[in-house]
Amino acid sequence: MSTVGRPDRRALLGGVVASATVALAGCSSTSAATPTARTSPTPTATTRPATPAAAFARLVEGNKRWVSGDLRHPDRDPDRRQLLARKQEPFGSVLACIDSRVPPELLFDTGLGDLYVMRTGGEAIGPVVTGSVEYGPMTSGTPLIVVLGHQRCGAVEAAYKSLRDGKPLPGDLRSIVEALEPAYRQAVRQGGDDPVETMARAQVELTAHDLRSNQDLAPLVKKGGLAVVGAYYSLDTGKVEVLSGKPA
Repeated sequence: MSTVGRPDRRALLGGVVASATVALAGCSSTSAATPTARTSPTPTATTRPATPAAAFARLVEGNKRWVSGDLRHPDRDPDRRQLLARKQEPFGSVLACIDSRVPPELLFDTGLGDLYVMRTGGEAIGPVVTGSVEYGPMTSGTPLIVVLGHQRCGAVEAAYKSLRDGKPLPGDLRSIVEALEPAYRQAVRQGGDDPVETMARAQVELTAHDLRSNQDLAPLVKKGGLAVVGAYYSLDTGKVEVLSGKPA
């Protein structure tokens, strides 16, 4: 039988195998590259906000995600850890309460290396705490400070009752009461149905004002390189409310 014009079966089979090999190699290369692309930090997440307004906007957006449950958990992976191993440049400093329900990194949906965080009972402040708050703006140009009080603060309530009833708290808890006394006096003057909440908000306002006007931070605020925001966190809704100092 004549074979003229018919393709050689061995040659045809070889061509099919070669084509399949090339196709599989292409698929393999794409699959291997995909995880690397997913684990690399995104430019948006690792770009440090340079102004108070930009830093504040980053926190506002993060809190919106916290409230809605649409969390991104940015920059919380080994790549980010290695990137920050030798240097950090947080874009914000947060002075918050020790309350276990108010972790700033979570309620602002931020990542590793984004925030300096100081936590004291009722945001009580003293020389060491003030120095810790000053550290970011004065050493690395951190453009934002947030004083974050919160709803149903146990430290504020304990201080309020201690001062109202004239019954000192044990141990160094007295130091917290002393630090919160100006807020207590303001709450008494203001009155209202819920004096503990009034006192908690007053503590935020007084602390933010003191930081905003202190001799080392005031020049940075005046130049527009730093904003000190007083804010209040709702345990019921997860939302952060601005009380004072919102950057323009």
